[in-house]
Amino acid sequence: MTESQTDQWPGGEPGRNNGQPDGRPATEAGPGQPQPQSQPEPQPGRTLWRPLRKTPLRQYLQTETGSAAILTGAVLAALVWANVSSSTYQQLWGTELAARVGGHGMSMDLRTFVNSGLMTLFFLVVGLEARREWDMGELRIRSRLTLPVLIGIGGMLVPIAIYLAINAGRPSAHGWGTAMSTDTAFALGALALAGGSRLPDRVRTYLLTFSVVDDLAGIAVIAIVYSSDVKWPPLLIGAVLLAVSGYVRRRGVRNGPVYLLLGLGAWTAFFNSGIDPIVTGLVIGLLTPAYPAARADLEQATDAFRLFREQPTARLAAEARAAARTAISPNDRLQELYHPWTSYVIVPLFAVANSGILISGSFLAKAYTSPATLGIMIGYLAGKPIGTAGTAWLVSKLTKGKVAPPIGWGAVIGAGAVAGIGFTVSLLIASLAFTGDVLAEAKLGILSGAILSAILTWAIFRGLNLLPPRARLRALLGTTATITDLAVPVDPERDHIRGPKEDEDALVTLVEYGDFECPYCGMAEPAVRGLIKEYGELRFVFRHLPLTDVHPHAQLAAEAAEAADKQGKFWEMHDMLLDHQDALNVPDLLRYAREIGLDVDRFTTDLRRHVGAGRVAEDVDSADLATVSGTPTFFINGIRHYGAYDLATLKEAVHTAKGRAVLGVQ
Repeated sequence: MTESQTDQWPGGEPGRNNGQPDGRPATEAGPGQPQPQSQPEPQPGRTLWRPLRKTPLRQYLQTETGSAAILTGAVLAALVWANVSSSTYQQLWGTELAARVGGHGMSMDLRTFVNSGLMTLFFLVVGLEARREWDMGELRIRSRLTLPVLIGIGGMLVPIAIYLAINAGRPSAHGWGTAMSTDTAFALGALALAGGSRLPDRVRTYLLTFSVVDDLAGIAVIAIVYSSDVKWPPLLIGAVLLAVSGYVRRRGVRNGPVYLLLGLGAWTAFFNSGIDPIVTGLVIGLLTPAYPAARADLEQATDAFRLFREQPTARLAAEARAAARTAISPNDRLQELYHPWTSYVIVPLFAVANSGILISGSFLAKAYTSPATLGIMIGYLAGKPIGTAGTAWLVSKLTKGKVAPPIGWGAVIGAGAVAGIGFTVSLLIASLAFTGDVLAEAKLGILSGAILSAILTWAIFRGLNLLPPRARLRALLGTTATITDLAVPVDPERDHIRGPKEDEDALVTLVEYGDFECPYCGMAEPAVRGLIKEYGELRFVFRHLPLTDVHPHAQLAAEAAEAADKQGKFWEMHDMLLDHQDALNVPDLLRYAREIGLDVDRFTTDLRRHVGAGRVAEDVDSADLATVSGTPTFFINGIRHYGAYDLATLKEAVHTAKGRAVLGVQ
């Protein structure tokens, strides 16, 4: 076969693989991946890595953690402002706002606009994350719903009981709701500081699952207990509008203005009913589904963009945008839109509006003997860890370990301590339950409880870090089996494996779904090779997921690897293809076959007959079962790896998986 004959492969494979019409190297991302940023040109034989991908959960955690610093600054600013110029502080937040259309309208002060208006978006994000956990997170296994619900309830009831015991027989007992809710942003920020960068993500996720429960309960308490003079006609109108919103979403309507009008209508109705309208944000969030991007939708988006690239008209641009938007769940889109605003603007603004209290020696002396202050402070500091950890222990004992926390008991206690940081919902309820001096005392109790809980959390994790390595791993990771995300288990008789073949010889199994033409797979490859070199007990499994809609040579390259496998040299061809991603034409594949010592005639015959196509299709089917839509996607001991693919990040994930394997837990 001459080079001119092989320059075009039967079936229409192009004779030149540079990825771009003008001959530049390919840089396009696979479906669901962001476009690469400008970076140095890769040297021959290797690729460069850049952190490129974050999952919604990791993004949520990092946004909440990052916003904690801004929130702390907002609280300090409010305290300074209120004590330097109390009159201007109160005057500004008491400014009257009004909106009227014809003879109808509403009015409220600026603080109410923040608390009941802007904070609706905050609770929208809370509802979105709760729905995401239900659809795609830990709670997608419905049997795992019981534990966080019970922990959340226990973590509320114990602080409430402490508060009521201290305030029994006093008017301040009515404010029991101020001692029940965790502030997720502050708590995640404090957890990051106390636990350090090596704290497993599952500890943060555990905190998130049960803190969402008391957020939801807090809203219910506000609506039921702290709403007065309820007017039924507007309440029913609001409920009907929310129901209509859910119905049109189920019918697949994707029109933003429709939902905006329904949401504003429901908010206005609830405001006029006497029920705090922040309920509308929570309900809309809970009605918004989350789901992974499907490869079929991503391929449709790619086709739409190609049409726009060929003919850049306004109509095709709109179609490309619509196709890309449709591929992503509405839950993802709304979180991307609102979460940064709520974390970095709205909640800090809420803190400035509600944290300002006049501090003096006489006030502190009186407040720290006040039942309201002590009830809230002790309720959070002692009640939250006792309620959450005690409930988890009790449930585990009663079920004989069948229902147990997904983390170790040391981390359970630490997460319970950090849950004692209450702020947002607590301040909302305090502003509804109290006035005057008692309100100021309640705010001091909330702030004091948050500070003391943060200190206690730091002490707990500091103590855990002093334990011997094996004991520390057990205290952090526990022994509960995790959800397995890998749909098709590794089969040593079928899969391509580097490292130990048998389960008993491999503490860690790293599975990659990859595409030989995908630049991100090339960027991740040095990290994978580094892991294989460093961890002798790691086995690496490669499965094919050629993204043919964006990588025209990926299918042929995958079949070339399988043709090489017929002669016992899959990994030699695998390495060659990833080292030369910009040269995957038929002549290139034949050259690689010669270089690694294959029988070229047999290799050519197998390639022409698509002998490896069935094997590649099996891998693609297994990827679909595991909802894998982009490359590279990694699974570590059956658990999907989220985040970057650099050596340090993958080492951390492998280290955690190895620790669980050493403890005998998968």
